[in-house]
Amino acid sequence: MSKYQEKFIIGLGNPGKKYDNSRHNIGFLFIQEFANNHNSNFVLKNRIKCNYAEFKLDKVVYRMFMPTTFMNDSGEAIRAIIDWFKVDKDKLIIVVDDIDIPLGKIRVRKKGSSGGHNGLKSIINHLNSQEFLRIRVGIGSPPMINSEKKFNTISHVLGNFSKPEKLILNKIFCQMIESLQKLNEHNENSIICELNSFKINEI
Repeated sequence: MSKYQEKFIIGLGNPGKKYDNSRHNIGFLFIQEFANNHNSNFVLKNRIKCNYAEFKLDKVVYRMFMPTTFMNDSGEAIRAIIDWFKVDKDKLIIVVDDIDIPLGKIRVRKKGSSGGHNGLKSIINHLNSQEFLRIRVGIGSPPMINSEKKFNTISHVLGNFSKPEKLILNKIFCQMIESLQKLNEHNENSIICELNSFKINEI
């Protein structure tokens, strides 16, 4: 039996340079930030349809994943991860963007519907279950197209973060990394509360 605890953290996004800094790729941005903090590089692993990095810290192996499927097919990669590592779905931590949550807020749930998010929808379909931990990071609502009285959702989620937004994002990521490093099987509920109550301090 391994003396190391394992944490499986998966960020959702779209592969390809043109999506690198888009709001929809907040999961990838977080995973890259976490891995970079520990000088861990990503390697393409075709068998699990992911770019993969790992590092060890305080007797924990952090396994970091960025699916190479597009967002709408994220479930294929999640299924491959579960099958390859022989890990239960309740050990996974999925990080995604959410337009229904304001920028600067985090919402963590241990189960629930997709909320209209295509990445989560794909995972639910491939696992045939809604019971997995997901961290939804707010990207805010898209702007209204006045002439058409509808929201410009696609441009918003595929648009890039502004400099002020990136400063907010850095604070969120710092909190998420701190919380996930403390997370264990005994304090899960308190860590979820900590993340859900996180607020960006007003300057």
